[in-house]
Amino acid sequence: MALLPSSYSSCHHRASPFAPATPCSAQSRPRKGTLRLAAAGARSGPTAAPRRARPAAVERRRCECFDLHQQLVPYAEAYAWQKAIIKRRIGLLDRGEDHSDTLIALQHPPVYTLGSVSKEEYLHFKKEDAPFEVHKINRGGEVTYHGPGQLVMYPIINLKYHKEDVHWYFRSLEELIIRALKSAFSIKASRVEGLTGVWVGDQKVAALGIHGSRMIVYHGLALNVTTDLTPFQMIDPCGIKDRGVGSIKQILQEASHGTEIDDTLLMDMAYNSMIKEFAELFQLDLDTSLDCSFQEISKLHR
Repeated sequence: MALLPSSYSSCHHRASPFAPATPCSAQSRPRKGTLRLAAAGARSGPTAAPRRARPAAVERRRCECFDLHQQLVPYAEAYAWQKAIIKRRIGLLDRGEDHSDTLIALQHPPVYTLGSVSKEEYLHFKKEDAPFEVHKINRGGEVTYHGPGQLVMYPIINLKYHKEDVHWYFRSLEELIIRALKSAFSIKASRVEGLTGVWVGDQKVAALGIHGSRMIVYHGLALNVTTDLTPFQMIDPCGIKDRGVGSIKQILQEASHGTEIDDTLLMDMAYNSMIKEFAELFQLDLDTSLDCSFQEISKLHR
């Protein structure tokens, strides 16, 4: 039988289930008070590990969220609203004051928008004969279409409080869309190298366009949820001629062999998933209590 080292006390043995446990000798028992101190978390000697300080909770930056995702807001009014917010934000910066970020979610009546350097060759009509309103604005990118059934999100964010990198911001917007589509609809979306936006196969389901002033970015993204895709045939969306445009509803119907899907429910699902991923990705505390009509909100920002 192997001998135990002299320093190994018999009280370290596991007791046999068939025999009574052998008590430790008096010499091997801890001194009086030791167990009480250990239970209280006190150090019992020089080898005791120091207690770690509990990490402080990270406070998320506030973001006011204007939820109009089931409302049609005229493009010109939404654009003026964004610019009014930007003007006020810059005024606060000039005074050295902080401010919250903002997220506006809405839909637009049918409209075409062109970026500041867009080429009219991507329009398949003359501007004077346009089937819908046409607005040339200060965002980047080429022509795109907005209309009912498309979830448009305008984050107005100061990148100084996140990461001062516009390319990072673009990739982050794409990432939140990719995550939201997977989470809500089990749709596998991706990026295409050299192009902006989010794609499912060769179909573009979301377009991006931004503008910035003193690292405060605005405009944002447009996700085709239940959008009628016909108006896209009148343009080369984002200047791309060899790829198509898709929507969440179209993709789901093709996968389910034409099963009818409720448009309102689909838009709600898309919105809820998008704002959840938006808050997580940018580590924001969304204030969604700002529940009022566009007419009431727009008065506050003019």
